[in-house]
Amino acid sequence: MKTEERKQSAIESRKRGYSCSQAVTCAFKDRYGIDESTLLKISEGFGGGIAGTKGVCGAVTAMVLLAGLENADGNTEKVTSKQDTYKIGSGFMDAFEEKNGSVICSKLKGLDGGEMLRSCNGCIEDAIEIVSKFIGEE
Repeated sequence: MKTEERKQSAIESRKRGYSCSQAVTCAFKDRYGIDESTLLKISEGFGGGIAGTKGVCGAVTAMVLLAGLENADGNTEKVTSKQDTYKIGSGFMDAFEEKNGSVICSKLKGLDGGEMLRSCNGCIEDAIEIVSKFIGEE
């Protein structure tokens, strides 16, 4: 799937009531062979800036979740992929913050008394672009 198709899918999901985290995560469902219902459940608690706290943006936490799906080895005997997954996830976060000025939901939305840095839909689109670039989709 192309990046623009993923963005469109995510924005449509958001219109149906998905959180930013759910919209971004589900936009990649075809890549990981996980059904949408399961992805909705996995990512639900990350919405609203992690559990509605207005902390780390849901689109950002979705990128970190996708870093794990993309990179983790799934070895239940000896996990060897954590550090690489952390590096990918933190790279996603750095790219998002560089583009938007923050990864914190309340700051992005201007709820802290400042001006809005980015809309939810904009955050969703940016997250999809960052992940898509990493996985080699354009």
